[in-house]
Amino acid sequence: MRIAIFGSSLVSSYWNGAATYYRGIVRALAERGHDVVFLEPDAYERQQNRDMEDPSWAEVVVWEPSADRARELVRSVAGFDVVAKTSGVGVLDAELEEAVARLSGPITIYWDVDAPATLARLEADEGDSLRELVPHFDLVLTYGGGDPVIDGYRSLGARDCAPVYNGLDPETHHAEEPDERFAADLAFLGNRLPDREHRVEEFFLAVAAYSPRHSFVLGGSGWEGKPMPGNVRLLGHVGTGDHNALNSTPLAVLNVTRDSMVANGWSPATRVFESAGAGACLITDAWRGIELFLEPGREVLVAHDGDEVARHLDELDPERARSIGEAALARVLRDHTYAQRAEQVEALLGVRA
Repeated sequence: MRIAIFGSSLVSSYWNGAATYYRGIVRALAERGHDVVFLEPDAYERQQNRDMEDPSWAEVVVWEPSADRARELVRSVAGFDVVAKTSGVGVLDAELEEAVARLSGPITIYWDVDAPATLARLEADEGDSLRELVPHFDLVLTYGGGDPVIDGYRSLGARDCAPVYNGLDPETHHAEEPDERFAADLAFLGNRLPDREHRVEEFFLAVAAYSPRHSFVLGGSGWEGKPMPGNVRLLGHVGTGDHNALNSTPLAVLNVTRDSMVANGWSPATRVFESAGAGACLITDAWRGIELFLEPGREVLVAHDGDEVARHLDELDPERARSIGEAALARVLRDHTYAQRAEQVEALLGVRA
């Protein structure tokens, strides 16, 4: 099949947490013989902060963000088999959604990489233009969310909705030699966002404040100027080329879920599978459905608050951390690869072909 995807960016993870997800899905689809074109706007300095060249497994079209150019590009892919518009392109989202939803030739997909937040937005604003477009897409795919997200989109008239969860590309995310830049007892990587910041304060910064004997590293954009305990080192933006080293170096890696994701559940972040792919010992905040992806206590450590993060950290030693990381790696290689996600997408599209 020929597949066109309008998204934020495939080649840059700068202020673009979905990059790993896009890369995993697109590469796996390409390896199964499909031709994929990824169309991304030149916005938010992402092109100036690329962390990969155009890949051999996808055609990347970088476009100047204007309404005329957006409509022109949608017309140019009208003859494809599948055209997908992802959430959060960042510019001209409404215009792209309108144009893609109205296509009559290809299978049209609304691919939501932030479904709980999108559904909360639509519920709060009956005038949101996406509400009336949902029934016009042939299929809604989501980054996660389980039954609550499926039910939410069906209540808006979606013809069908299915979660396509994050996964692991073992060729991209794997163990590496430790790197002193990332040496710590606990590492967290995530951009500073309004619906994440207070949870990072609770599950990471507060833990550092009352765990002075432990060391911490914080990576991600936007944290400059944020008050930090003295045992926290700020890394700034960490490109995807350094993610393996960051996951392979600390005693443990922390996952902190955004407000909307944890409230909904069934939304494992890319970090969950990236860290497991590197054999890292993962500590995650508690969210519904975690046991469907990793077994708490054996493949992942789950914390309901900052105190529990601190207890996990106090009780960890290198041997136990290694055992948890190895169990997590075995689980994701068995059940959660992007190759398996691509097979799921094929099955969903095949029904409608």
